[in-house]
Amino acid sequence: QVQLQESGGGLVQAGGSLRLSCAASGISVSSNAMGWYRQAPGKQRELVASMTTFGTTTYADSVKGRFAISRDNAKNTVYLQMNSLNPEDTAVYYCNARQIITQRDYWGQGTQVTVSS
Repeated sequence: QVQLQESGGGLVQAGGSLRLSCAASGISVSSNAMGWYRQAPGKQRELVASMTTFGTTTYADSVKGRFAISRDNAKNTVYLQMNSLNPEDTAVYYCNARQIITQRDYWGQGTQVTVSS
């Protein structure tokens, strides 16, 4: 059974930083595509950052230079380091795993990030 458990969200002032964690079980973060998405109230869920099995990363234009996705294979955990946060970054952040063999998507329950101005 695949489970993705996010943590690290919270309330932060504009300009601050947070690091989100996604602890995976039942799926390997190094052998599958991993990503972070976010959904703000009244908006569609959008891709924030992703990492391929080769370690290639991609970012939404709105977060380039501020956010960084990484993984710890030994801990089977993916991280999202978020710096220079602004109120537009306020959203529920979701961890995603796309299983390479089946192309099935798995999601965590989400963690709230709120940035105050």
